[in-house]
Amino acid sequence: MKTIRIKILSASIIAILATTIGCNEFLDTDPLFTQDAENYFQNESDYEQALIGAYDLLQGSFINVWIGEIASDNSIAGGESVNDTKGLHEIDLMTHGGVNIELRNIFRWNYAGVTRANYIMENKDNIDFDGKDLIIAEARFLRAYYYFQLVKYFGDVPLIIDKRLGNNEVQDLERSPASEVYAQIEEDLNSASSVIDWTAPIKGRVNKGAVLALLGKVYLYQDKFTESASTLDQVITGGGYSLSDDYAELFTVASEGNSESVFEIEYSGLEGGGYDCLICLEGNAAPGFHGIRQYTGPVYGDGNSYNLPTQDLYDAFPSGDIRRDASVLDIDAFIAAQPNSGDITYAIGGGGHTGFYNNKYIKRQGEIGLPDNDLTSPVNYRVIRYADVLLMAAEAHNRSGNDGQALIYANLVRLRANVPELSTGGNQLTEDIWNERRLELSGEGHRFFDLVRTGQAAAAIDGFTANKNELFPLPQVEIDLAGGNWNQNTGY
Repeated sequence: MKTIRIKILSASIIAILATTIGCNEFLDTDPLFTQDAENYFQNESDYEQALIGAYDLLQGSFINVWIGEIASDNSIAGGESVNDTKGLHEIDLMTHGGVNIELRNIFRWNYAGVTRANYIMENKDNIDFDGKDLIIAEARFLRAYYYFQLVKYFGDVPLIIDKRLGNNEVQDLERSPASEVYAQIEEDLNSASSVIDWTAPIKGRVNKGAVLALLGKVYLYQDKFTESASTLDQVITGGGYSLSDDYAELFTVASEGNSESVFEIEYSGLEGGGYDCLICLEGNAAPGFHGIRQYTGPVYGDGNSYNLPTQDLYDAFPSGDIRRDASVLDIDAFIAAQPNSGDITYAIGGGGHTGFYNNKYIKRQGEIGLPDNDLTSPVNYRVIRYADVLLMAAEAHNRSGNDGQALIYANLVRLRANVPELSTGGNQLTEDIWNERRLELSGEGHRFFDLVRTGQAAAAIDGFTANKNELFPLPQVEIDLAGGNWNQNTGY
């Protein structure tokens, strides 16, 4: 089994700012310890701790599950009211603009990750030691991941490589064309893949399967189908992955790091946190936010009723598809099937109710972290699963003219789901694969971006405006901090 399980740890060094420990009240006393950005990276441990700091920003990836689903036809925002986490409701209705806390979090958190990776790259030649090439390769992978999030959400973004910026320099930055950002992502991932092995030396570190899977996805997003197919084939033939036998158990704590896990962010339920700093959490906030409001009963825990699947998604699954109930919880049907159904209760939030819940990332009994347990789920986020790799490879082969190989990959996924094999070709097969992605990956945060990159968003999403909503707006506060030098995305 080859698995990437990324451990979320507190950073021992904040790689964005120079840090000096002292006390202004005792000016006549030298500080007992001084550590700043310019005299760091003096030994191997410094590089290792900085790498942990770069990994740490991955914990904010839970927001992809929210926006990738809520912005699509798969789910609605839900929650206590339409003013509770208002930014998600705006995204749901396609009324979002440049003032949206969720979108600003995407921007800030990913640039913080870029900065921490750049800090390592800026100092990559300070000293030599065995294993430094692996640290540098992992830093390049992380930088590529953070930039992919940024370009996917916002399009043209400032491209900063191998250096930190002072406050004054920010106002001189220009937005780089998305093509240049993608080129840098490809360069980083190709470099990383030449160094990183299929098996990570330490639990929580990235492996070659994760690197190549992300690279194949990056190619697919640019319609580079031949390159995508070739890259994803390497993951399929060389990574030792396989589809899990039990789809219903794929997203449980007990199933973490299974044979299907290619790129997995690991969370901990052993450290609490607060709503005022979601990026500070060591736990996964998604399951608690997705939980059933004021629920009392078996199997599940109570939560905040966000990211509620739609009837349209539920009805999209064909008869006999085992993925429907594993992906979408029909709460009333579940309660009716329990022997003590009359004792089970739950509440409906004012932010909307569909009768369905995200059954992949949901609070379950036995998987509840420390208070506030809505924020500290130990459930890992499966960023890329082997089924995703197979379906991306199927699409890449189909769209580069190799329907035979595309059918082999797509039908492996359908066989596990207990649905008939596909036998189509050409454009019909393309549409079949796109639909298969919706069914297989529902609730995991991919749907909106799949609809956009394949040109289906305007037809599928209520309120979507073509030539506008393909990208999200840049946060207005970031435009202001850059001295107003950046133009807002079209239509906002």
